[in-house]
Amino acid sequence: MQLTKAEEQVMQILWEMGEGLVKDVRDRFDDPKPARNTVSTVIRILEKKGFVGHKDYGKVFVYYPLVMKNEYSGKQLFGLLHDYFNNSFPAMASYFAREKDLSIKDLEQLLEDTKTELAKRNKTA
Repeated sequence: MQLTKAEEQVMQILWEMGEGLVKDVRDRFDDPKPARNTVSTVIRILEKKGFVGHKDYGKVFVYYPLVMKNEYSGKQLFGLLHDYFNNSFPAMASYFAREKDLSIKDLEQLLEDTKTELAKRNKTA
């Protein structure tokens, strides 16, 4: 499920904090900060979408992520790969290499890092 920009901003803050009150989330925004009611509304929407849960202590609600950042970012990245690069990782990697003007050295380092990660994963499998 795709998040709106506002929802993603709130999730980024909750992922960083681990948990917090609406006030804590609002305080992490740059100035000018959004209204407290706006942050509260976005958090309630995130709860309905299943991204955020809460613990209540009387009238105080402490919110926390139910979806982890790596899970969400992975789904978004694979969605991007599917929707814009025809499920071709080489096409996506080539696009970013061109757009970010990566050097041959950068690409070689990427290849070495990838080999290392795959070797680690194969050892644990």
